[in-house]
Amino acid sequence: MDAGEVNGGRPRGKGIPGVPVAAGLWLAPLRGVTIRAFRETFAPEILSADFCGMVAPFIPANPGIRVGDRLLADLQPFGRHSPSLVPQVITRHPDAMRELLKGLKDRGFARVDLNAGCPFPMVVRRGRGSGLLRTPDMLDRLLEAGCDEMGAGCFSLKTRLGFERPDELLGLMPILNRYPLAAVTVHARTARQMYEGACDMRAFAAVCAASANPVIYNGDVRLDGVNGVGIPNGLKALKGVMVGRGFIRALGAMEGSTVRLHEYVARSQAELRGDRPVLGRMKELLSYWAESSPHWHSLWPAVKICRTVDELLSL
Repeated sequence: MDAGEVNGGRPRGKGIPGVPVAAGLWLAPLRGVTIRAFRETFAPEILSADFCGMVAPFIPANPGIRVGDRLLADLQPFGRHSPSLVPQVITRHPDAMRELLKGLKDRGFARVDLNAGCPFPMVVRRGRGSGLLRTPDMLDRLLEAGCDEMGAGCFSLKTRLGFERPDELLGLMPILNRYPLAAVTVHARTARQMYEGACDMRAFAAVCAASANPVIYNGDVRLDGVNGVGIPNGLKALKGVMVGRGFIRALGAMEGSTVRLHEYVARSQAELRGDRPVLGRMKELLSYWAESSPHWHSLWPAVKICRTVDELLSL
């Protein structure tokens, strides 16, 4: 049976144990990974996992931004049954963000997300991503601009529990609660933790209790196979759950991963020029697969030293 024939056009996954059915499963934005070519290649697995929506990797909004087709090329659905795609913006410039939001609205996007959670030093040094947690006034201005431009319930935020401490977001809730956000997605770590150490479920629960807006959980969500989802204990009623690395790793452990890799290479070669950018994209994906699959783990040392796409495909 074709996937589109199941359940009125949306294949159903196995559900999310411990989370109410009303809570949706979201695909997280992973820079350089969950891009258009990836979404098109792994469309069957995305549909099987029953994502209700996907947040695209961020678009920088800098002064003088020109919103053209090239800038928005990644924001394409992969077919009639594609889950909704939400663009994400990263910035510290409210006026530039407004210009980008106007362009996105003109292209038919009804919701946009603000990245206030990226922990990488290059981003933070520019006052963007999780750096906004250290500049509450700027965060306030961006939320005001986003809600004003997009409308109530059409602007959302992805962030972390804090920059240095897991209680910092809780202290910012009076700012967040002033705005009618579609959702606040919280990665239950601090920026300093990056992706290491345990998620702080107590601090996350405190944020949930204080939030006037719907909350989506992110952090250490795993997938058993492609569509069996497990989340940390203690999560009750939520707006949704967002998974990124757990989904990527599960793809490497599935049967047929090699075939999918070849498809991903072909799409990337049609988009990019030369072996180097294609190899970089594949190595980023395979670094996750090496963590979950004995097959890809054994090949990872050889993958790392590949210099051409042909070398990679011959492994």
